[in-house]
Amino acid sequence: MAAIARWCIAHRLVTVLIWLFALGGTAAAAGFAGSAYTNDYEAPGTESGRAATLLKSGFTNLGGDTDTIVWHTDDSTVRATDVEQKMTRTLHEVERLPGVGAVSGPYNQAGFGQISADGHTAYATLTFDQQADDVPVAQAEAVVQTAKAASGEHLQVELGGSAIALTEAPAIHLSEAIGVVVAAVVLFLAFGSLAASMLPIATALVSVGTAYAGIMLLGHVMTVADFAPMLGMLVGLGVGIDYALFIVTRHRRGLRRGMSVPEAAEHAVATTGRAVVFAGATVCIALLGMLILRLSFLNGVAVAASLTVVLTVAAAVTLLPALLSVIGMRALSGRERRQLAERGPQPDLPTGFAARWSAFVERHPKLLGGIAVLVMVVLAIPTFSLHLGTSDQGNNAKSSTTRQAYDLLASGFGPGVNGPLTIAAQLDGADDRLALDALPATLRATDGVAWAYPATYNSSGDTAFVTVVPDSAPQSQETSALVDRLRTDVLPKAADNTSLETHVGGVTASYDDFAQVVIGKLPLFIGVVIGLGCMLLLMAFRSVGIPLKAALMNVAAVASSFGVIVAIFQWGWGSELLGLGSAGPIEPFLPVIMVSVLFGLSMDYQVFLVGRMYEEWLETGDNRRAVRVGLAETSRVINSAAVIMISVFLAFVLSGDRVIAMFGIALAAAVALDAFVLRTLLVPALMHLLGGANWWLPGWLDRRLPRLSIEPPGCRAPDAKIPGEGVSQDDAVPAAQRVH
Repeated sequence: MAAIARWCIAHRLVTVLIWLFALGGTAAAAGFAGSAYTNDYEAPGTESGRAATLLKSGFTNLGGDTDTIVWHTDDSTVRATDVEQKMTRTLHEVERLPGVGAVSGPYNQAGFGQISADGHTAYATLTFDQQADDVPVAQAEAVVQTAKAASGEHLQVELGGSAIALTEAPAIHLSEAIGVVVAAVVLFLAFGSLAASMLPIATALVSVGTAYAGIMLLGHVMTVADFAPMLGMLVGLGVGIDYALFIVTRHRRGLRRGMSVPEAAEHAVATTGRAVVFAGATVCIALLGMLILRLSFLNGVAVAASLTVVLTVAAAVTLLPALLSVIGMRALSGRERRQLAERGPQPDLPTGFAARWSAFVERHPKLLGGIAVLVMVVLAIPTFSLHLGTSDQGNNAKSSTTRQAYDLLASGFGPGVNGPLTIAAQLDGADDRLALDALPATLRATDGVAWAYPATYNSSGDTAFVTVVPDSAPQSQETSALVDRLRTDVLPKAADNTSLETHVGGVTASYDDFAQVVIGKLPLFIGVVIGLGCMLLLMAFRSVGIPLKAALMNVAAVASSFGVIVAIFQWGWGSELLGLGSAGPIEPFLPVIMVSVLFGLSMDYQVFLVGRMYEEWLETGDNRRAVRVGLAETSRVINSAAVIMISVFLAFVLSGDRVIAMFGIALAAAVALDAFVLRTLLVPALMHLLGGANWWLPGWLDRRLPRLSIEPPGCRAPDAKIPGEGVSQDDAVPAAQRVH
């Protein structure tokens, strides 16, 4: 690490140009190639996956994404002459727009059932010539503008569907900008130097920008979800600014202790930079743990987020020291530079609130530990009612056209029309066809079915599908129960004495199947992530207790943050007030992604806090002192880092995307609990109570474990030579051995 830092400092202009070239090159390539994201939740080998495969092979002309245009009037009916003429003319105009394949309205024989029973609501189906992921936003916006032009005082026109939802994405990255501004303010308050506060922002923006463009390119070679770039940016900004914060803090300490600018920058990278690399590695291990699930949808998310973390770590240990050498002594505030010139180098002793709080925890470990446990348990309670399922456009903000179209359809035609099920069938002979022709009547008599349409056959007659409209919403547990009932009871009976093969697909079925696959593999996934994380900590800290406590704390952080998510998004506590739409189920892929990210982020603070305690323990063998000094010296920078991360994560709630808002709130809650409850309360309290047992490791295991040092051996020498340094009890361990 020291050699890397020396090269980057000596060739600072080259280093900066390399990073700028990487950013510009990837951005240009991404702009030229365009995006190729996809949201394919189908899990191979499931019922819904087989239904989708059967339809794709049997029907080659199903077309692109199907959306809806809904209109409603309270004053008359949609059959009134003026309404019919206006909407017929509007539908013809929409059909002539670029990218629109067909529009099927209710004012002809083919539109049977597209006018509500009370005559106040009607809808038309709009088919694009491409799937939603490939529809240009400009084409979708043209459809919305053309259709909405028919709205008037007595006629409401709304649109729904996946392609239409593209028009509701935020046009500018307001959330990222707000998060960065708040982070800059916190950094300035912490450092008192504008130049120093801008460096973490600069390194994070360059690395995250490069990663964002890289993820766009990645979408051309593997399946990458459309929210992966935003997730990568969310995680990258948080960890990137924090990692740079730790290194800049160590650099500033070196300057205050009399080091030259190059020496302080090199020393910061050689010490804290190693901890940053270690912490980043734990985040990547947790993220790449998703690969064991063997779901292409999650593979892209794992690789994309890991790429972002790798680039933020790389920028922190290469670009950052180059920039530190550029700003020189301006890394210190004006007051600090004057004090250094007047008084000379001074030791950095933990003082103020951090020192007082550390001593308070030492005196009351049982009380404070009990309060921390109570907080985590209470917040985790909602997790036990977690319901994974379909989040549809009925969960969008009330002001959105997709939400209003959803509500109009549900009110006029029943909630099931927003998420019909599709029964795909493969036929072999006349008996199969007779059984399928009779199936719609059987389905209409089935509990939970509002309507079933006649079977539609392909040209060769060997594949067909039946569209089933449930009487409950797509995200409802009643619809999930209907899917199970169709698969286990209704369809097997309908296929008796025939070779008819049927599979239930559709939005609800796909999400339910995906959720079952995820839930089935979740124990293995969590076990692998925890196991690998514990192995790293075991090698680094030579202790059995430290990894076990880390695993326990990580599980607590995940459970409590999920409790917050369930309360807000599933129970609807304040979701409408926050502009996040109505209550609904939690996305089935969220647990896996959140477990990966949260385990990685939780490990960061564990490394920086316990690393300092471990150094003090090796130096003195006094557990109480080790915990007290470690907490006092790291709590301020950890709390500053946590405030930055929380601000960045919460800013993403403004993105307008429900999934990204879930990530933002869950990550913010987890970091807040991790930093302010677990690391500053529960961890030090437990370590005080356990005493020397914290550092116990069987001799036979110690001999067999490979050595993994977070800080390089022999790094005390630079500080030992600093002239004028005072040594006190609380400064007994040289600053070079400290992890911040």
